[in-house]
Amino acid sequence: MSKLSLDRFAVSYPKGGMIFCESEHGDTFYLIQHGRVQITKIIGAIEKTLDVLNPGELFGEMAILENAPRSASAIALDAVTLLEFTKQNFELILEGNPEIALRLMKLFSKRIYDQRRRFMILRLPNIHARVADVFLMLDEAQGRPEDDDKSRTFQTTPEDVAHWAGISKEEGRIAINQFAKQRKIEVLRDKIIVHNIHDFSRYVSSQRKAGA
Repeated sequence: MSKLSLDRFAVSYPKGGMIFCESEHGDTFYLIQHGRVQITKIIGAIEKTLDVLNPGELFGEMAILENAPRSASAIALDAVTLLEFTKQNFELILEGNPEIALRLMKLFSKRIYDQRRRFMILRLPNIHARVADVFLMLDEAQGRPEDDDKSRTFQTTPEDVAHWAGISKEEGRIAINQFAKQRKIEVLRDKIIVHNIHDFSRYVSSQRKAGA
């Protein structure tokens, strides 16, 4: 069987265009070819940014996997070009383009984990616990060293941490400064050092139990 061309599945949205809305029925998912896509969710009465996705990333896949309403909204941050897939044409891809099928399945697995992990962070009511849990998430992503050293170095910024925690930059700055004053972390120009990741693990665990 000849390899299936993916050009037929390409769609475009202008900057600011709404790709889909939270809670609406969904029967498509997307792979970004060009541009960035913002994923937002209403939590309480506030719209929170869950993620900003770049070319090569996947979104909207839960509509295919769980046949459920959209759990978040997707907005074009730039003029974007996407590959739009449905259950029907996804089956064609599986049959006619095994390389892209394997890539999509790997992206499925990663995106499902990432979304659930981010939701775990956002469910924490305490801002400091959210920030601490972001560092735990980053630690999970990079894997623990074999010697299990308590210290961790993350190539990230306070702004990135605030974004992942679903809080404002100012809220993130305050929480990170307090952790720094307690000598739990050290903030450098392009990285943040957590001196004892296990302290954060115990702290987040206690906050989850308290909120259960």
